Amino acid sequence: MEKKIPTNTITRDIKTLAAPTGNIYETVVILSKRANQIALAEKKELSKKLEDFKNERDTMDEVFENKEQIDISKYYERQPKPDLVAIAEFENGELYYRVAESE
Repeated sequence: MEKKIPTNTITRDIKTLAAPTGNIYETVVILSKRANQIALAEKKELSKKLEDFKNERDTMDEVFENKEQIDISKYYERQPKPDLVAIAEFENGELYYRVAESE
């Protein structure tokens, strides 16, 4: 089951976005940390897939003609951006977060 996440930026109501935490700044921090996690995971996954194509003897002609490698790269380019995924997860209540207790 694939989530329906927009691939472009949409306007959101700040009050609605801040409601779960009660503070827009806390919400932004949560979203940015989750977006960084998603971006890092995608980067590792892409690097792992592209590593199979790595060859020390590649010439420029071979690099440009590898259709599978190009298809993999295009697939990741079409994916929703990590910040949009993080916002969708947050709005759907799929993110777990907690505030550290101060002493």
